[in-house]
Amino acid sequence: MKADIHPTYNTNATFTCACGASFTLGSVKEKVNVEICSKCHPFYTGTEKVLDAAGRVDKFKTRMAKATSKKSAK
Repeated sequence: MKADIHPTYNTNATFTCACGASFTLGSVKEKVNVEICSKCHPFYTGTEKVLDAAGRVDKFKTRMAKATSKKSAK
C-alpha cells in the first residue's frame, strides 16, 4: 500500500442523532451527525406501524380464499 494516502481512523468518533442521542464509534471523521439511530428508529423502539395502502392485504386475502375454495372443491 502507498504511504500517506489513507485517512486517519478515529476510534473515539462521536455520532450524534437528530433525537439527541450520542454514542462513540470508530470512523474517519471526528464528529458525525445522523438522522436516525437505534434509540429512535421505529423498528427498534416497537412503534412500527404497518400501513395497508388501498386495501391490498384484504384483496390478497380474498384472492387466497377463492383459490383455496376452488382447490378444495375439486
